Amino acid sequence: MSTEKIADEIKFAYWVPNVSGGLVTSDIEQRTGWDFEYNKRLAQTAENNGFEYALSQVRYEASYGAEFQHESTSFSLALLGATERLKLIAAIHPGLWHPAVLAKFGATADILSGGRFAINVVSGWFKDEFTHLGEPWLEHDERYRRSGEFLEVIRKIWTEDNVDYRGDFYRIHDFTLKPKPLNTPERPNPELFQGGNSTAARNNGGRYSDWYFSNGKDFDGVTEQLDDLRAVARAHNREVRFGLNGFIIARDTEAEARDTLREIVEKANKPAVEGFRSAVQQAGSSTGDKKGMWADSSFEDLVQYNDGFRTQLIGTPEQVAERIVAYKKLGVDLVLGGFLHFQEEIEYFGERVLPLVRELELADRGATV
Repeated sequence: MSTEKIADEIKFAYWVPNVSGGLVTSDIEQRTGWDFEYNKRLAQTAENNGFEYALSQVRYEASYGAEFQHESTSFSLALLGATERLKLIAAIHPGLWHPAVLAKFGATADILSGGRFAINVVSGWFKDEFTHLGEPWLEHDERYRRSGEFLEVIRKIWTEDNVDYRGDFYRIHDFTLKPKPLNTPERPNPELFQGGNSTAARNNGGRYSDWYFSNGKDFDGVTEQLDDLRAVARAHNREVRFGLNGFIIARDTEAEARDTLREIVEKANKPAVEGFRSAVQQAGSSTGDKKGMWADSSFEDLVQYNDGFRTQLIGTPEQVAERIVAYKKLGVDLVLGGFLHFQEEIEYFGERVLPLVRELELADRGATV
């Protein structure tokens, strides 16, 4: 499961639109719903069109074009009950969850779903969500230190009995969770994802998580992050897989795809984008080396709030497939996709793009035999 070994096939995930406003902060039409019935149909469509994972977002307070939100863990559990193969990754915040409480929820969700539950640990970018709830807002690197302990504790609780842990943020005393999740040799615990771009995030990813999620990046950005992540993982005798965010605009012609991107940006909800920008850009700039999520994001980048345009999965099915395989060759194990019109575009991706990706991968394997 190493990012240093190129897998035979890249995996695909999609952003669950359990938050209103779609995946771009724009007044362009988005034929995407945030309600459960829409998401139930979407999850079933996705698992029948080659998607293995789905990531449910988490926001606790109405903000920045996302006025309504469904909570991520409960929404994930509902979608697990509506699907057969899809794995649901629930985004969670240390500081708002205790790791043992989440471990209990996660074990139950994993058993009910036949081993398809996972979590994405989000260290926190939205200060108001903490301060409005009367919770402390830690400095950037301290938030990641807390996340590191959270990941350590939850893995121990999911895999060990009589857990004792003495950290700066968590104290566990002779704690045993039963039943455990459906752990197997291939998946010794529900998969642990952790995102970020900063040095602290890369250190956490290399030391504690099973997967590292990156905001949208070009080839150079991915290579730079992977080099750091691999170095940390090797130093701790670990292997970590790499997931890359990308907003996918696949159309019959490149001109149509580029026109769609142009319209998204031209119709951006400027007050919402600027509000988000002011809230998040302190995250990267507050680090010692100024390296972090959104630290150098432009206005256009933030119209898709995880820099998804930067990955440039925009064009014809052939162009998008070729770029995905190019990322795979760098060491990307999974593409996390956002779409403008989720239902029809995931179907289009499954019918027109994914078969081309698999053909290119097969050709590459044949060339190396």
